[in-house]
Amino acid sequence: MAVVLVDAGGTNIGSVRYALQRLGVEAALTADPDTIRGADKVILPGVGAAGPGMARLRELGLVELMRSLTQPVLGVCLGMQLLCAHSEEGDTECLGVIDAPVRRFHEAPGLRVPHMGWNALAPVRPHPLLDGLTAGEQAYFVHSYAVPVGDYTLATSDFGGPFSAVIARGNFHGMQFHPERSAAVGAQLLRNFLRL
Repeated sequence: MAVVLVDAGGTNIGSVRYALQRLGVEAALTADPDTIRGADKVILPGVGAAGPGMARLRELGLVELMRSLTQPVLGVCLGMQLLCAHSEEGDTECLGVIDAPVRRFHEAPGLRVPHMGWNALAPVRPHPLLDGLTAGEQAYFVHSYAVPVGDYTLATSDFGGPFSAVIARGNFHGMQFHPERSAAVGAQLLRNFLRL
């Protein structure tokens, strides 16, 4: 199985790659359109801001390619947000393959932004990506922007209200948390993606 990590400049690429190695998968890091198009599974990692993330994809000539992929695609953290339609972060037009907005968390008493640390997951509908996930299991989050709950939501988490922790539309999937830093739960969800 050919798995590729899109080299979009995310600082979590190394840790995602290592998490895949622990599952017995060697993922190539690439920005080559033919390699990405020919892969069985495509992962778009990302840490940072939406504007520079989209600028990097444009600079590499990968925007239309990413939109056209038909194999299973997984966006991780910022990579998930880039799959969406628009981000409030820098008023950024994103890939738009999942029709969802990305909005900044509102600070409130007891809620410090960014949302950082372990938080419970709550599946909202069955999907092969969530196989083996039990409500209340924890994943590790670091983010200031989130996708509201909608038809695309597979699982939620809560930070001053529910938000989308896992999303999907067709062959495109996203995890707002860091599966590579989420211990056994993260490993299970990555394994599930590799089985799609």
